[in-house]
Parts: sequence; C-alpha cells; structure tokens
Amino acid sequence: MFDFLDSDWFNITLEIIFLILVIYDIKHYIQTKKQEYLLNIVLTIGFAIWTLLPYYHKYITWDEQVKQKVTKTFIQDYNQTLGRCMSDELFKEYSYEDYVALDKNSTKYQSFLKEEKEDCLDDSWF
Repeated sequence: MFDFLDSDWFNITLEIIFLILVIYDIKHYIQTKKQEYLLNIVLTIGFAIWTLLPYYHKYITWDEQVKQKVTKTFIQDYNQTLGRCMSDELFKEYSYEDYVALDKNSTKYQSFLKEEKEDCLDDSWF
C-alpha cells in the first residue's frame, strides 16, 4: 500500500521540501532575528537527517566493486533491465553487512526476490 515510500522520487521530493523549509526559515530569521526560526531550522535539519540517513546508509555501505559483482550476478540470472532493477532494490533494502549475513536460501530472501521481480516487471506507479 505504501510502496511509494521506498521510491527514489519520494526521497528526492522530501529533500526538496526540507531544503525549501530551511531556506524559508533562514530568510525569515534574517528579516526578523526571531529565535523561533532558528529552532525551526534545527528541527527541520534534524528531521531530514532522521528520515533520510537510513535510506542513504544502505547505499553507502556497499563497495562499488561488490555492487558491480552483485549486479552482474542478477543480470546473468535475469535479463539486463530486470537484473539492474532487482540489484538496485537489493541495495535499497539491505546494507552490505545485512546482505553478507543473510541466508540466501531463506524464505524471507526468496519472497523478497519474488516481490521485487514482480515490482520490476510492473509498469504501474504503485
């Protein structure tokens, strides 16, 4: 139901909204020198870090060579487009440490692969 929360466009939109809010508060702080705008700036930046850091942490923990190796494996198992889509979804879902510790034969991982394959083949928005 809330698949859009994991999409790149949702995160990009959040970043733009946070940036607009911070700029708005900075502008009003410069004009009025009210402390409440400083609090708004701090809270907005804190909330942005709280919401977006876990998303980016999963990307950061992956080494580029490992990403290429995993992507190549998916491309061999599937076709070029589906393999890239599924590897991107894997990088979003698991950090590198979690992926290494993951049992690749577990039902949870297999259901994840099945669900992501369906999502990658689906052309709809949600």
